[in-house]
Amino acid sequence: MTPDNKAVKGPASYFPAIEKKYGHPVAYWFGVLKTVSDLKHMEQVAHLKNQHKMGHGHANALVAYYRANPS
Repeated sequence: MTPDNKAVKGPASYFPAIEKKYGHPVAYWFGVLKTVSDLKHMEQVAHLKNQHKMGHGHANALVAYYRANPS
């Protein structure tokens, strides 16, 4: 839930599970994605899966959020 008591939806709803399973905050994963920002969406997903042993759903959620919210 967010501070205004609304359920988190979309890719961000995966963030607590990602942090728990892979032991890093999402900011860490956005840093990883920044290093491969020149790749296409599915290439970034493949990078997380191949180099960091992340599951497809978690990798896709991080990439989707990162690409929709450039910093």
